[in-house]
Amino acid sequence: MDLLTPVLQAIGLFLATNIDDIIVLSLFFARGAGIRGTTAKILAGQYLGFGAILAASVLVSLGAATFLPEDAIAYFGLIPLALGLLAAWKAWRGDDDDDDDEKVAGKAISVWTVAGVTFANGGDNIGVYVPVFVTVGTGAIIAYSIVFLALVAVLVVLAKFVATRKPIAEILERWEHVLFPLVLIGLGVVILVEGGAFGL
Repeated sequence: MDLLTPVLQAIGLFLATNIDDIIVLSLFFARGAGIRGTTAKILAGQYLGFGAILAASVLVSLGAATFLPEDAIAYFGLIPLALGLLAAWKAWRGDDDDDDDEKVAGKAISVWTVAGVTFANGGDNIGVYVPVFVTVGTGAIIAYSIVFLALVAVLVVLAKFVATRKPIAEILERWEHVLFPLVLIGLGVVILVEGGAFGL
């Protein structure tokens, strides 16, 4: 079997469905700047979140539709919405204030927060991956999965690169306390609205 075609298709599909993660991951890097282990936590969280997306996609495509009803996907938007509101509340109360020298960088990043945001942001990916997986064979699904998992690391490296460019890093550091909750809240609302959650 020629696996080159599914590999190329997998690369295109991954880029199309995950390129927006660079912005969210860059904000995580900005938030955790200067904290040891930030990259490892973001990488682990991204793999946990995307791994759950991939597992759900494969299970649903194999006929386990009852495992994840299609209507449930929209409600993944509640995860980033809740995290964004919590971050906004902390910023408003001043819980996230640091010394003037540090501004907003240097906040610990949780693996589970990254995983939750990644999973919620990729909820719509399930709706894209399932029809593809249903129409290809087992070998192609395995090829897609391997390529996807390899590209997760590439995505994290690109996000770190973006976040560590001096002009971008300065903007992220100055506005992270505003951008971080706004992006998460916006992401949650978009997922809820596009999925028709709560009759929206």
